[in-house]
Amino acid sequence: MSELYIRVAEDENEEPMEIPSEDDGTVLLSSVAAQFPGACGLRYRNPESQCMRGVRLVEGVLHAPESDWGNLVYVVNYPKDNKRKMDEIDAASAVKIKRGFQKTSDLIVLGLPWKTTEQDLKDYFTTFGEVIMVQVKRDAKTGNSKGFGFVRFTEYETQTKVIGQRHMIDGRWCDCKLPNSKACPDEPMRSRKIFVGRCTEDMTTDDLRQYFMQYGEVTDVFIPKPFRAFAFVTFADDQVAQALCGEDLIIKGISVHISNAEPKHNNSRQMMDRGRFGAGGSYYLRIHCLFILLHRKFIYG
Repeated sequence: MSELYIRVAEDENEEPMEIPSEDDGTVLLSSVAAQFPGACGLRYRNPESQCMRGVRLVEGVLHAPESDWGNLVYVVNYPKDNKRKMDEIDAASAVKIKRGFQKTSDLIVLGLPWKTTEQDLKDYFTTFGEVIMVQVKRDAKTGNSKGFGFVRFTEYETQTKVIGQRHMIDGRWCDCKLPNSKACPDEPMRSRKIFVGRCTEDMTTDDLRQYFMQYGEVTDVFIPKPFRAFAFVTFADDQVAQALCGEDLIIKGISVHISNAEPKHNNSRQMMDRGRFGAGGSYYLRIHCLFILLHRKFIYG
C-alpha cells in the first residue's frame, strides 16, 4: 500500500476526510460509517472513462480497486431512499441539540473506602474534567465517612463519560450515577436502555452498536437467543435513550420502532409479541387464545 489512509467524501465537490485502512490494505465499512452514518459502500470516478465505479464490498470489507487505493477521492454510497437517510441524520442532530442544552447534576459516588477524603475524590475526578464540587458524606457524631459522596462537573459530556464506567478509587471499585430524587420519591429513574422492535435476523449486535453510536455512547447491545424479533440497546446517557423513544428508524433498510425497555417483571412472551406485532400484539394474541378456548368448549362440551 502506498498510503495508510484513503480519501473519502460525501460528495465529489466536498472536502474529503481520511479513513484508516487495515493492515491487509482493505477498509472496513464500519470505519466509513463511523464518519458517514448510514454509508453502505463507496464509489469512485474512473480517470479514463470518467464513469463512476463501485468499490467491491464483501462481508463488510471494502477492497481496493486493482489492489491499490491510489490518490483517488472515494464517494460515499447511501441507500437509495435518500429521504430516509436525511430523516436519520436529522434525528441524530436533534438528539445532539437536546444534549447540548443539558446541565450537569450532582452525581452520587457509591462504595468509597473509609479513608477517602474530599481531596482524594477531587484529585481522581479532575482527570476526567473540571470539577465544581466534591463532598464525602460523614456521620454527624463521629465524623467518619459513610462510604459515599457526591461530585459535580462543569461539562455535561464529562458527566456522561463518568457515569458510563466504573471507577477504581483508593484501591476499591466505585460506581458513579445520578441519585434518586428524595423530593420526588414516586418519580421513576429514567432508563438508559431502549427496546428495539421489528428487528430482523440479519441484524447483529455489531450492526446495532454501529448504528446507535451516531446518537451517543453505547454501553451494551443485547439480542435474545433464540431470535425473537427485538433487541435492547443501552446508552451511557439516559437523555439519548429518552430522546429516541417513540421514533421509527431505518436500520439496514428495515424500519424499527424504538420505545422504553419493559420492566424486568414482564415476561419474554410479551416482549416477543411487542417485537413482532407492535404495541398491540399481545392484545391480538389474547383474542386468539380466547377463540381457541371457546372453540374447544363448543366441540368437547
